[in-house]
Amino acid sequence: MKKTILVFTLLIVALYTIFRISKYSLILGGTTIEFIITAIAIVFFIVGIYINKKSLHRPQNTPENINHQKIKELEITSREYEVLQAISEGLSNKEIAEKLFLSESTIKTHVSNLLVKLNAKRRTQAVQIAKDHKIL
Repeated sequence: MKKTILVFTLLIVALYTIFRISKYSLILGGTTIEFIITAIAIVFFIVGIYINKKSLHRPQNTPENINHQKIKELEITSREYEVLQAISEGLSNKEIAEKLFLSESTIKTHVSNLLVKLNAKRRTQAVQIAKDHKIL
């Protein structure tokens, strides 16, 4: 959090500095307005790239990081695990059924089994518990 505050503080200081320099350069007649707009656009472009890399590309759990022992302990079948992964993607029962070529009632059964095995009351809670156990 401190790093984010520092980045935005530096951004504000940089923009303030650019605006102050542009004000004086326009008064003195040394630069054109197009140059100033370009400089501001470049600063925003660089900050946008930085924010994109830091916030949107968080590392996902790779197959090596998944706790297969915990899956066995919870007695989650491979099909239930596929359903759990689909739930974590935000798919509905109908979409999961279409994706896995199963009936919707079968998916409902798998979801119910997952909720019991993970001791969860809702699908979102099941996903969170699975992430806490490093299953997803």
